[in-house]
Amino acid sequence: MSCKYDALVAREKKVLCQTYGRYPLAIEKAQGARMVDVDGKEYVDLLAGIAVANLGHSHPELLEVMAEQAKELLHVSNLFYQPRQVQLAELLLTTCACDRVFFCNSGAEANEAAIKLARRYMRTVRYKDAGEIITLSGSFHGRTLATLTATGQAGRIKEGFEPLPAGFTTVPFGDIEALRAAVTQKTAAVLMEMVQGEGGVLPLPEAYAHQVQELCREAGCLLMVDEVQTGLCRTGKFWAHQHYGLTPDVFTTSKALANGLPMGAMLAKEHVAKGFVPGAHATTFGGGGVLSAVAAKVIEIMLRDDMAGRARNLGQLAMDAFRALQAKHPQRISTVRGLGLMIGIELAAPGEKIHAELRQRGFVCNLAHGKVLRLLPPLTIGAEDLLAFAAALDDILGTDEAKS
Repeated sequence: MSCKYDALVAREKKVLCQTYGRYPLAIEKAQGARMVDVDGKEYVDLLAGIAVANLGHSHPELLEVMAEQAKELLHVSNLFYQPRQVQLAELLLTTCACDRVFFCNSGAEANEAAIKLARRYMRTVRYKDAGEIITLSGSFHGRTLATLTATGQAGRIKEGFEPLPAGFTTVPFGDIEALRAAVTQKTAAVLMEMVQGEGGVLPLPEAYAHQVQELCREAGCLLMVDEVQTGLCRTGKFWAHQHYGLTPDVFTTSKALANGLPMGAMLAKEHVAKGFVPGAHATTFGGGGVLSAVAAKVIEIMLRDDMAGRARNLGQLAMDAFRALQAKHPQRISTVRGLGLMIGIELAAPGEKIHAELRQRGFVCNLAHGKVLRLLPPLTIGAEDLLAFAAALDDILGTDEAKS
């Protein structure tokens, strides 16, 4: 490592809480699908800030809107009506079948809002004593106390934070009978991801997804979808639940909503949104002037440039290339799965060395569960970059096979 890198790491260790297992990279700037470290080395970004920079880094139209709006109105709080916030909500609702929006600052807060709305709706609109939230194993819903409890993963995410909040049940992924057995009169909602990202890029089986919706309707509980990572064209539709033809009562989004600025949203059907009244829920920063202006421009660009179609086409190209690698290296790649430009390449053995070698060759992706290469590139990435990654992985796997 360089002196610049070593010095920065030493400074950080003196001042920041050590909550991250960072990659050995110090990024100084980024543009489009490229990142540059403190020593000037360039990397192809196949992570996009964890599905955040869907329109690429430093998009010129977003920078322009950000600067112009900052001159007019930065923050006044939600005690006031704000034109930009209303404009964003109107635009966001044109992309889905929901009727109301609540703006917040992150995906965890959006899911927290959904949990609160489900419980309050049941008690104050339906007059039903139901507060249980059911989630699926392998899911990830955030790191607040409620959302980490909802998360269907054990280990460090929950370790040491007991006692965890009551009112959450996790059932096995894809097992409709287990879900059916868990649903009771106390169930307020089922919360699920259409593609589990942190869980290793696992798309929900289509038949199961429809069974869940049918069960929720029969039981009178809410169907809630976590679109924090899958939303905003990532999977080849504007929202991932649209692939399945589902009509959730509530769904959440964040990450790519403002392309790097901290913003989240919860969207709900009209009858469910009646669970929130003035004072029931709030946030200081959610939907401020600059955030709303940038997010509105994000949605405008995504619709104008058909980013969903681009993600769908590039995703198919990448999946074809990766499945060809799987056929070539069947002992090294177990499976390739995903939806649009949300792709998981599951290796047959722990992949730390392969992940590190890809980074050395200038490709940054994520390694989930120690063996899944998770790709979440900007939707603006070029096909040549995806194919170059495939070629690099092919070479690494071939070289490694020769060694073994």
